[in-house]
Amino acid sequence: MAASTAGAKDLTQGPIASTLLLFAIPTLASNILQSLNGSINAIWVGRFLGPQALAATANANIIMFLMFSVVFGFGMASTVMIGQSMGRRDIDAARRAFGSAVGFCMGLAVVVSTAGWLGAPALLRMLATPAEAYDMALVYLRVIFVAMPASLLSVMIMMGLRGVGDARTPLIFMIVSVAMDLILNPVLILGLGPFPAMGIAGSATATAVAGFVSLIGIIAYTYAKDLPLRLRGAELAYLRPAADQMGVLLGKGLPMGLQMIVMSASGLVMIGLVNREGLLVTAAYGASQQLWTYLQMPAMAMGAAVSAMAAQNVGAGRWDRISRITGVGIGYQLLITGTMVTLMLVFHEPLLGLFLGDNGAVIAEAWHMQLRVSWSFIAFGCTMILFGVMRANGVVVKPLIILIFTLFVVRIGFYYVAYPLIGADALWLSFPAGSFVSLLLAFLVYAHGGWRTAKLLMPVHEEECREAVNSEAEPVGRIAPTG
Repeated sequence: MAASTAGAKDLTQGPIASTLLLFAIPTLASNILQSLNGSINAIWVGRFLGPQALAATANANIIMFLMFSVVFGFGMASTVMIGQSMGRRDIDAARRAFGSAVGFCMGLAVVVSTAGWLGAPALLRMLATPAEAYDMALVYLRVIFVAMPASLLSVMIMMGLRGVGDARTPLIFMIVSVAMDLILNPVLILGLGPFPAMGIAGSATATAVAGFVSLIGIIAYTYAKDLPLRLRGAELAYLRPAADQMGVLLGKGLPMGLQMIVMSASGLVMIGLVNREGLLVTAAYGASQQLWTYLQMPAMAMGAAVSAMAAQNVGAGRWDRISRITGVGIGYQLLITGTMVTLMLVFHEPLLGLFLGDNGAVIAEAWHMQLRVSWSFIAFGCTMILFGVMRANGVVVKPLIILIFTLFVVRIGFYYVAYPLIGADALWLSFPAGSFVSLLLAFLVYAHGGWRTAKLLMPVHEEECREAVNSEAEPVGRIAPTG
């Protein structure tokens, strides 16, 4: 690539297995750091403030995930647009897509933050948050909403950078954010040094400060290093979303955002059902969620890496590499997530003890959940790889339909049918039921192959794209062996 693209990585050349792994590792490390940060914060909250505070953060975190889902879809759409543009060696198109996405996100973030602050009480009541945890959950959530604009903009910028093949810069500033959050959490919770003791509000404030510092840092670094997506001079006008860019962002971003919202909404329903089982089960579920977050990390990281890599190859017309990318991604996912599930089940007691101390009753309930749920994340991860590859060519509606069906019809339906027979186990067994049905449907859509004939998101010439698809399309339904 030209000198102006220093910092970008060409994902259309070279060996697929090693290139994908080296690209995915920083993204996985970023996700693990983010999860580790949340887990350590949960340890501070659980140990210093008790089970009620831990239950409060569990309720608040699911709402935060819902808010991030609003931006996630547009970030993924911009990642694909940027990736396809880089595959065509069209840096200006990549900057246009990035500018429109960031400009739109800035306005949306303010709306989300304001609505979240005002609507937090209603959201917590809708979740049937236990009375003992309600006040702390409200304080925690409202402080988090103050930081929401910085957090959402950081996510958008990091996703854009990954679209050009740069996974290193997002990792650097994830480390900055996590380090600040980890240091400030106990200081502000307990009131160490000159700081007042803020309790659960201190935990949220630490996260907010870290988010703003990380955002300022990644913007400054982008300009200091002249990274490919920096906007200068006339290019700053790209921050005003253009009609054609917004057409793609909305047309592809909304379904991708809805995928996350559907997952979040399912989580809201599940935690509402969990809350009805009492505070002990809710606290156990909060600790279990911390471990399950780690199990989702390889799937999300590898899915994002596969999507960015596939998008560049689609943009370059390298359809001969797509099946291999899919197969390698699934192979890595099976290896990494399978190993993590095994380790978590073997060492479940000390891991759960990090969040729950020596509370034997809650640990026993959490272990009961782990046995029934953890292994289902292997199937979840494979589904995310298949969705990521199809997303790279702008195919987003079928994955959305699959998620709606499996999370609401299969998972929630399983719960209501099985609960009279097996009680609370219906909650935990609904996870593998939904995950394996989702994987089956995703594979059927991928193997059918129709998604390969979709038009590029931002084609240079429609006829060129049609010829590329017809001439270089891979054999339908083939997944290359990993290795």
